[in-house]
Amino acid sequence: MKGKFVTVKIMLNPATPNNTHKEKILPIGGQAVIEGVMMRSPDRVATAVRRANGHITLRVQEYRSLFQRYKWLNIPIIRGAIMLVEVMMLGIQHLNFSADVAMQDLEDLEKQKGNASGKSSSSKGMNTLRTVLTVGLALIAGLALFFALPLFAATHLFTLEREALTFNLVTGLIRIILFLAYVYAISFLRDVGRLFQYHGAEHKTIYAFEKQLELTVANIRQQPRLHPRCGTSFLVMVMLIALLFFALVDTLIMQFYGHINLVIRLVTHLPLVPILGGISYEAIKASAKRPDHPLVKMLIFPGLALQRITTREPDDAMLEVAIVAMKAALGEPYEHLLPRQNESTAVSTQSFL
Repeated sequence: MKGKFVTVKIMLNPATPNNTHKEKILPIGGQAVIEGVMMRSPDRVATAVRRANGHITLRVQEYRSLFQRYKWLNIPIIRGAIMLVEVMMLGIQHLNFSADVAMQDLEDLEKQKGNASGKSSSSKGMNTLRTVLTVGLALIAGLALFFALPLFAATHLFTLEREALTFNLVTGLIRIILFLAYVYAISFLRDVGRLFQYHGAEHKTIYAFEKQLELTVANIRQQPRLHPRCGTSFLVMVMLIALLFFALVDTLIMQFYGHINLVIRLVTHLPLVPILGGISYEAIKASAKRPDHPLVKMLIFPGLALQRITTREPDDAMLEVAIVAMKAALGEPYEHLLPRQNESTAVSTQSFL
């Protein structure tokens, strides 16, 4: 796949009408990254990052999901499992990109202070490697904290080994408590707070697009920051569905083997996480069709409540970043948002896979 990196300086008030919406609104996803926003359409992914100097660095890449390219994969649950893996990989890739941009700003700041060491090109590669390792370790730590630890705690603190439903209810409760405590604790970190603001900018921009409004700061600022199809809501849905899903799995295992223990649960539950994600994806997808149904409201309420922590009100500069990412992901022109090129607006292009 080919794409481009563009560094631009954005104006505040684009007053060009947005007439390129189709009758059928495209499914748009997104993610907050370091000082920026990633937007994903069925055809491309775009990440816009605000630089320390006020410019915006934009990365655009062509993108089509596996089940879009291979129609035989577009079947319920399987497509959700595929989407889960693809979105995670894209998220890591574009988070790495935003981390590289942030590191470049730090290097530029050091140079301005007269502390240039002449190792910028090599250190960028090392920074990317460190970011990948950090994300990899974070995923492992996440599985250990939110998956293995609840199983271990429920096994050793309670006598529930043969009570499949009760065991998984206790495990799920421990998992949810740990997750809520973790999210609440990190929300006090300054950098995480800014990430949550960009998360809010992403939601507001997607809302404006879905309402077919002109993508301006004024219009987007008025939109709600809580979105039912957010990744936060998806994680909550996963944890809730896991209660019954793994209870059923444990019941089948006990009927087949006659017993179950912690090792068997770890070995059987972990490979089924993508399937659990696929089921949760279908639940979120179905809920979007009947958002006003009482049962749907009840199911999405916990995720929306948690978003009061994981999203915050963005400032106008953050909304500008989200607009650029959205328009680039849709393939719509965003150049009218920018001033004429001059010495303070550098543009560079390069290909990447």
